[in-house]
Amino acid sequence: MSQVRKHSAAMSGAVAALVIAAATIAAPASAGELIYYPTNPSFGGNPLNGSVLLNSAQATKKHKDPDADKYGIGRQSTLESFNESLERAVLGQLASAATSEIMGTDGSLRPGVVETGNFRINIVDLGGGVLQITTTDKVLGTSTSFQVGR
Repeated sequence: MSQVRKHSAAMSGAVAALVIAAATIAAPASAGELIYYPTNPSFGGNPLNGSVLLNSAQATKKHKDPDADKYGIGRQSTLESFNESLERAVLGQLASAATSEIMGTDGSLRPGVVETGNFRINIVDLGGGVLQITTTDKVLGTSTSFQVGR
């Protein structure tokens, strides 16, 4: 009688395996197209993710510059911050005033020299519609120049 039970158990195991195999083969297989969308905007992702990724990186940043305290890197007093803002505002006003002096009523640059407190702006017509603008720092004596077309 034990042989019958063994044969019956083996038969039911084979039937179960056959039923599972048939169900797997008979089920319709469906698959979609796999598309990768990058998250990081540097690699083609949505530009709106940039601030989220930056904030996440800064929040999890655990490294600190060992020389930051030694040289005062990253720390600025309120007075220093105010002075920098004031300096930018004054330089912006000077640039605006100088621009109004070197621009004609039609918006084109006029050759000539403009003097401010610390700077000399020299505009030279190089011909062919090209102007060279040289800005000289009167205090340091350094200068920089660039060319523009009319």
